[in-house]
Amino acid sequence: MTTAEKALPLWGLEGAEVTLIAARENTVYRLDHPAGKFALRLHRAGYRTDAQLTAELDWMAWVSQSGLSVPTPRMSLSGSHLQIVDGIQVDVLGWLEGGTLDRSLPEMGAATRELTFETLGRNMAKLHIASDAWPAAGDSARPVWDANGLVGDAPLWDRFWDNPALSDGQRDLLLAFREKARSDLAALAPSLDYGLIHADLVPGNVMVQGPQLHLIDFDDGGFGFRLFEIATALLKNLTLPDFDTLKSSLISGYHAERQLDMTHLDLFLALRAVTYVGWNISRTNEDKSGARNARFIRDAEILATSYLECRSRCG
Repeated sequence: MTTAEKALPLWGLEGAEVTLIAARENTVYRLDHPAGKFALRLHRAGYRTDAQLTAELDWMAWVSQSGLSVPTPRMSLSGSHLQIVDGIQVDVLGWLEGGTLDRSLPEMGAATRELTFETLGRNMAKLHIASDAWPAAGDSARPVWDANGLVGDAPLWDRFWDNPALSDGQRDLLLAFREKARSDLAALAPSLDYGLIHADLVPGNVMVQGPQLHLIDFDDGGFGFRLFEIATALLKNLTLPDFDTLKSSLISGYHAERQLDMTHLDLFLALRAVTYVGWNISRTNEDKSGARNARFIRDAEILATSYLECRSRCG
Protein backbone atom coordinates (compact mmCIF):
# COMPACT_ATOMS: atom_id res chain seq x y z
CA MET A 1 0.00 0.00 0.00
CA THR A 2 1.38 3.41 -0.94
CA THR A 3 1.75 6.32 1.45
CA ALA A 4 -1.10 8.14 -0.32
CA GLU A 5 -3.39 5.12 0.09
CA LYS A 6 -2.46 4.79 3.75
CA ALA A 7 -3.41 8.44 4.30
CA LEU A 8 -6.93 8.14 2.92
CA PRO A 9 -8.61 6.78 6.11
CA LEU A 10 -7.22 9.70 8.13
CA TRP A 11 -9.56 11.96 6.15
CA GLY A 12 -12.40 9.46 5.80
CA LEU A 13 -11.64 9.05 2.10
CA GLU A 14 -11.24 5.29 1.89
CA GLY A 15 -11.84 3.94 -1.59
CA ALA A 16 -10.93 7.15 -3.37
CA GLU A 17 -9.42 6.81 -6.82
CA VAL A 18 -5.84 8.07 -6.54
CA THR A 19 -4.18 9.68 -9.58
CA LEU A 20 -0.65 11.09 -9.63
CA ILE A 21 -0.71 14.69 -10.88
CA ALA A 22 2.76 16.07 -10.13
CA ALA A 23 6.01 14.81 -8.64
CA ARG A 24 8.28 17.82 -8.39
CA GLU A 25 8.65 19.97 -5.30
CA ASN A 26 5.81 18.07 -3.59
CA THR A 27 4.11 14.92 -4.82
CA VAL A 28 0.47 15.69 -5.58
CA TYR A 29 -2.37 13.24 -6.20
CA ARG A 30 -5.94 13.86 -7.27
CA LEU A 31 -8.51 12.02 -5.20
CA ASP A 32 -11.88 11.15 -6.73
CA HIS A 33 -14.34 10.17 -3.99
CA PRO A 34 -18.13 10.29 -3.55
CA ALA A 35 -17.50 13.18 -1.13
CA GLY A 36 -15.84 15.18 -3.90
CA LYS A 37 -12.50 15.81 -5.61
CA PHE A 38 -9.43 16.63 -3.55
CA ALA A 39 -5.67 17.13 -3.87
CA LEU A 40 -3.50 15.05 -1.55
CA ARG A 41 0.01 16.42 -1.06
CA LEU A 42 3.05 14.48 0.13
CA HIS A 43 5.55 17.14 1.17
CA ARG A 44 9.22 16.90 0.30
CA ALA A 45 11.35 15.84 3.21
CA GLY A 46 13.03 18.57 5.23
CA TYR A 47 11.68 21.58 3.33
CA ARG A 48 9.14 22.77 5.90
CA THR A 49 8.68 22.03 9.58
CA ASP A 50 5.34 20.81 10.90
CA ALA A 51 4.78 24.25 12.42
CA GLN A 52 5.44 25.96 9.09
CA LEU A 53 3.04 23.68 7.22
CA THR A 54 0.36 24.04 9.87
CA ALA A 55 0.68 27.82 9.56
CA GLU A 56 0.42 27.59 5.76
CA LEU A 57 -2.74 25.50 5.95
CA ASP A 58 -4.36 27.68 8.62
CA TRP A 59 -3.54 30.77 6.53
CA MET A 60 -5.06 29.22 3.40
CA ALA A 61 -8.19 28.31 5.35
CA TRP A 62 -8.51 31.94 6.52
CA VAL A 63 -7.97 33.30 3.00
CA SER A 64 -10.59 30.90 1.63
CA GLN A 65 -13.09 32.01 4.29
CA SER A 66 -12.35 35.61 3.26
CA GLY A 67 -13.79 34.96 -0.19
CA LEU A 68 -10.72 34.27 -2.34
CA SER A 69 -10.52 31.12 -4.43
CA VAL A 70 -7.58 29.13 -3.06
CA PRO A 71 -7.26 25.41 -2.28
CA THR A 72 -9.22 24.92 0.94
CA PRO A 73 -7.52 22.61 3.46
CA ARG A 74 -9.68 19.65 4.54
CA MET A 75 -9.53 18.81 8.23
CA SER A 76 -8.59 15.21 9.03
CA LEU A 77 -10.85 13.11 11.26
CA SER A 78 -8.58 13.88 14.21
CA GLY A 79 -9.15 17.62 13.78
CA SER A 80 -5.78 18.53 12.23
CA HIS A 81 -4.96 19.79 8.75
CA LEU A 82 -1.59 18.00 8.77
CA GLN A 83 -0.80 14.32 9.31
CA ILE A 84 2.40 12.26 9.25
CA VAL A 85 2.30 9.00 7.29
CA ASP A 86 5.40 6.84 6.77
CA GLY A 87 7.39 9.78 8.15
CA ILE A 88 6.02 12.06 5.38
CA GLN A 89 3.97 15.22 5.98
CA VAL A 90 0.57 14.85 4.30
CA ASP A 91 -2.39 17.17 3.80
CA VAL A 92 -5.57 17.22 1.73
CA LEU A 93 -6.93 20.27 -0.12
CA GLY A 94 -10.07 20.97 -2.09
CA TRP A 95 -9.66 20.38 -5.84
CA LEU A 96 -9.82 23.38 -8.17
CA GLU A 97 -10.64 23.06 -11.86
CA GLY A 98 -9.09 25.05 -14.69
CA GLY A 99 -5.84 25.46 -16.59
CA THR A 100 -2.76 27.36 -15.50
CA LEU A 101 -2.35 30.95 -16.67
CA ASP A 102 0.85 30.21 -18.58
CA ARG A 103 -1.02 27.66 -20.72
CA SER A 104 -4.22 29.67 -21.01
CA LEU A 105 -2.75 33.07 -21.88
CA PRO A 106 -1.67 32.28 -25.47
CA GLU A 107 -5.25 31.28 -26.32
CA MET A 108 -6.77 34.54 -25.05
CA GLY A 109 -7.65 37.59 -27.09
CA ALA A 110 -6.20 40.96 -26.17
CA ALA A 111 -9.22 42.12 -24.16
CA THR A 112 -9.37 38.87 -22.20
CA ARG A 113 -5.65 39.03 -21.45
CA GLU A 114 -6.03 42.53 -20.02
CA LEU A 115 -9.07 41.56 -17.97
CA THR A 116 -7.30 38.48 -16.64
CA PHE A 117 -4.37 40.53 -15.38
CA GLU A 118 -6.69 43.12 -13.90
CA THR A 119 -8.48 40.32 -12.05
CA LEU A 120 -5.16 38.91 -10.91
CA GLY A 121 -4.18 42.30 -9.53
CA ARG A 122 -7.48 42.54 -7.67
CA ASN A 123 -7.01 39.06 -6.22
CA MET A 124 -3.48 39.84 -5.10
CA ALA A 125 -4.71 42.95 -3.29
CA LYS A 126 -7.55 40.97 -1.70
CA LEU A 127 -5.03 38.35 -0.58
CA HIS A 128 -2.98 41.05 1.16
CA ILE A 129 -6.07 42.58 2.76
CA ALA A 130 -7.21 39.19 4.05
CA SER A 131 -3.71 38.31 5.27
CA ASP A 132 -3.39 41.58 7.18
CA ALA A 133 -6.71 40.75 8.89
CA TRP A 134 -5.69 37.20 9.89
CA PRO A 135 -5.57 37.16 13.71
CA ALA A 136 -2.84 34.51 13.80
CA ALA A 137 -0.55 36.17 11.25
CA GLY A 138 1.93 37.44 13.82
CA ASP A 139 2.41 33.98 15.31
CA SER A 140 2.64 32.06 12.04
CA ALA A 141 5.89 30.24 11.37
CA ARG A 142 6.40 31.16 7.73
CA PRO A 143 9.53 32.06 5.69
CA VAL A 144 10.75 35.66 5.78
CA TRP A 145 11.41 37.35 2.43
CA ASP A 146 13.02 40.43 3.96
CA ALA A 147 16.42 41.89 3.01
CA ASN A 148 18.23 38.98 4.67
CA GLY A 149 15.99 36.47 2.92
CA LEU A 150 16.68 38.09 -0.45
CA VAL A 151 20.28 39.33 -0.37
CA GLY A 152 21.66 38.34 3.02
CA ASP A 153 24.48 35.88 3.64
CA ALA A 154 22.09 32.92 3.39
CA PRO A 155 19.14 33.86 1.13
CA LEU A 156 16.00 31.72 1.26
CA TRP A 157 16.64 30.47 -2.27
CA ASP A 158 20.42 30.00 -1.96
CA ARG A 159 23.41 32.26 -2.70
CA PHE A 160 22.69 33.33 -6.28
CA TRP A 161 26.21 34.71 -6.73
CA ASP A 162 27.55 31.16 -6.24
CA ASN A 163 25.73 29.67 -9.22
CA PRO A 164 28.51 27.65 -10.92
CA ALA A 165 27.39 28.64 -14.43
CA LEU A 166 28.13 32.34 -13.85
CA SER A 167 31.07 33.83 -15.70
CA ASP A 168 33.45 36.00 -13.69
CA GLY A 169 31.84 39.10 -15.16
CA GLN A 170 28.33 37.92 -14.37
CA ARG A 171 29.31 37.05 -10.81
CA ASP A 172 30.88 40.48 -10.33
CA LEU A 173 27.70 42.08 -11.67
CA LEU A 174 25.41 40.13 -9.35
CA LEU A 175 27.66 40.85 -6.37
CA ALA A 176 27.57 44.56 -7.22
CA PHE A 177 23.79 44.39 -7.50
CA ARG A 178 23.60 42.53 -4.20
CA GLU A 179 25.55 45.25 -2.39
CA LYS A 180 23.48 48.02 -3.95
CA ALA A 181 20.22 46.21 -3.20
CA ARG A 182 21.26 45.66 0.43
CA SER A 183 22.04 49.34 0.79
CA ASP A 184 18.83 50.46 -0.90
CA LEU A 185 16.66 48.04 1.07
CA ALA A 186 18.18 49.21 4.33
CA ALA A 187 17.09 52.75 3.48
CA LEU A 188 13.72 51.86 1.95
CA ALA A 189 12.45 49.01 4.12
CA PRO A 190 10.83 51.11 6.87
CA SER A 191 8.60 52.83 4.28
CA LEU A 192 7.71 49.76 2.19
CA ASP A 193 4.46 47.81 2.46
CA TYR A 194 5.32 44.55 4.21
CA GLY A 195 3.29 41.55 5.36
CA LEU A 196 2.24 38.06 4.36
CA ILE A 197 2.66 37.38 0.64
CA HIS A 198 2.15 34.33 -1.55
CA ALA A 199 5.71 34.88 -2.87
CA ASP A 200 5.29 32.59 -5.89
CA LEU A 201 2.36 33.89 -7.97
CA VAL A 202 3.99 32.93 -11.25
CA PRO A 203 1.66 32.05 -14.16
CA GLY A 204 1.95 28.37 -13.29
CA ASN A 205 0.43 29.02 -9.87
CA VAL A 206 -2.63 30.87 -11.14
CA MET A 207 -5.49 28.69 -12.39
CA VAL A 208 -7.93 30.07 -14.96
CA GLN A 209 -11.52 28.82 -14.99
CA GLY A 210 -13.53 31.08 -17.26
CA PRO A 211 -13.49 34.57 -15.72
CA GLN A 212 -12.47 33.19 -12.32
CA LEU A 213 -8.88 32.86 -11.09
CA HIS A 214 -7.67 30.45 -8.42
CA LEU A 215 -4.43 31.10 -6.53
CA ILE A 216 -2.60 27.86 -5.75
CA ASP A 217 0.66 26.59 -4.20
CA PHE A 218 1.31 28.62 -1.05
CA ASP A 219 4.43 26.53 -0.38
CA ASP A 220 6.79 29.53 -0.31
CA GLY A 221 4.35 32.05 1.15
CA GLY A 222 5.62 34.10 4.06
CA PHE A 223 6.43 37.59 5.23
CA GLY A 224 7.79 39.93 2.59
CA PHE A 225 7.50 43.14 0.64
CA ARG A 226 4.27 43.52 -1.31
CA LEU A 227 6.30 44.87 -4.26
CA PHE A 228 8.05 41.49 -4.36
CA GLU A 229 4.62 39.93 -4.88
CA ILE A 230 3.91 42.24 -7.82
CA ALA A 231 7.35 41.58 -9.31
CA THR A 232 6.87 37.81 -9.05
CA ALA A 233 3.58 37.97 -10.96
CA LEU A 234 5.15 40.10 -13.70
CA LEU A 235 8.67 38.71 -14.16
CA LYS A 236 7.92 35.66 -16.29
CA ASN A 237 5.79 37.77 -18.63
CA LEU A 238 8.53 40.32 -19.41
CA THR A 239 9.12 39.07 -22.95
CA LEU A 240 5.45 39.16 -24.00
CA PRO A 241 4.78 41.77 -26.69
CA ASP A 242 1.92 43.24 -24.64
CA PHE A 243 3.81 43.17 -21.34
CA ASP A 244 3.37 46.91 -20.68
CA THR A 245 -0.39 46.61 -21.14
CA LEU A 246 -0.61 43.55 -18.91
CA LYS A 247 1.53 45.25 -16.27
CA SER A 248 -0.71 48.31 -16.31
CA SER A 249 -3.80 46.09 -16.05
CA LEU A 250 -2.43 44.19 -13.08
CA ILE A 251 -1.45 47.36 -11.23
CA SER A 252 -4.79 48.97 -12.04
CA GLY A 253 -6.61 45.94 -10.66
CA TYR A 254 -4.51 45.98 -7.50
CA HIS A 255 -5.14 49.69 -6.94
CA ALA A 256 -8.88 49.17 -7.41
CA GLU A 257 -8.80 47.21 -4.13
CA ARG A 258 -5.77 48.53 -2.28
CA GLN A 259 -3.08 51.18 -2.71
CA LEU A 260 0.58 50.30 -3.15
CA ASP A 261 3.46 52.61 -4.09
CA MET A 262 5.08 51.15 -7.25
CA THR A 263 8.05 53.54 -7.30
CA HIS A 264 10.61 50.85 -6.53
CA LEU A 265 9.16 48.01 -8.60
CA ASP A 266 12.30 47.80 -10.79
CA LEU A 267 14.37 46.92 -7.71
CA PHE A 268 12.04 44.06 -6.88
CA LEU A 269 11.93 42.79 -10.46
CA ALA A 270 15.72 42.48 -10.31
CA LEU A 271 15.55 40.91 -6.84
CA ARG A 272 13.01 38.36 -8.06
CA ALA A 273 15.21 37.56 -11.06
CA VAL A 274 18.33 36.86 -8.99
CA THR A 275 16.42 34.56 -6.63
CA TYR A 276 15.88 32.14 -9.52
CA VAL A 277 19.62 32.05 -10.16
CA GLY A 278 19.99 30.84 -6.57
CA TRP A 279 16.96 28.54 -6.68
CA ASN A 280 18.35 26.64 -9.65
CA ILE A 281 21.70 25.83 -8.03
CA SER A 282 20.36 22.68 -6.38
CA ARG A 283 18.15 21.83 -9.37
CA THR A 284 20.57 21.93 -12.31
CA ASN A 285 20.22 18.16 -12.78
CA GLU A 286 16.56 18.70 -13.74
CA ASP A 287 17.65 20.31 -17.03
CA LYS A 288 20.67 18.60 -18.52
CA SER A 289 20.85 21.14 -21.34
CA GLY A 290 21.41 24.02 -18.91
CA ALA A 291 18.93 26.15 -20.88
CA ARG A 292 16.81 27.01 -17.84
CA ASN A 293 19.83 28.07 -15.81
CA ALA A 294 21.13 30.15 -18.71
CA ARG A 295 17.73 31.86 -19.03
CA PHE A 296 17.62 32.69 -15.34
CA ILE A 297 21.13 34.13 -15.48
CA ARG A 298 20.35 36.17 -18.60
CA ASP A 299 17.21 37.67 -17.05
CA ALA A 300 19.04 38.51 -13.83
CA GLU A 301 21.92 40.04 -15.78
CA ILE A 302 19.59 42.28 -17.80
CA LEU A 303 17.53 43.47 -14.84
CA ALA A 304 20.48 43.92 -12.47
CA THR A 305 22.37 45.91 -15.10
CA SER A 306 19.33 48.07 -15.79
CA TYR A 307 18.82 48.77 -12.09
CA LEU A 308 22.46 49.61 -11.43
CA GLU A 309 22.67 51.90 -14.45
CA CYS A 310 19.47 53.66 -13.49
CA ARG A 311 20.61 54.17 -9.92
CA SER A 312 23.92 55.51 -11.20
CA ARG A 313 22.17 58.05 -13.44
CA CYS A 314 19.34 58.95 -11.08
CA GLY A 315 21.38 59.05 -7.87
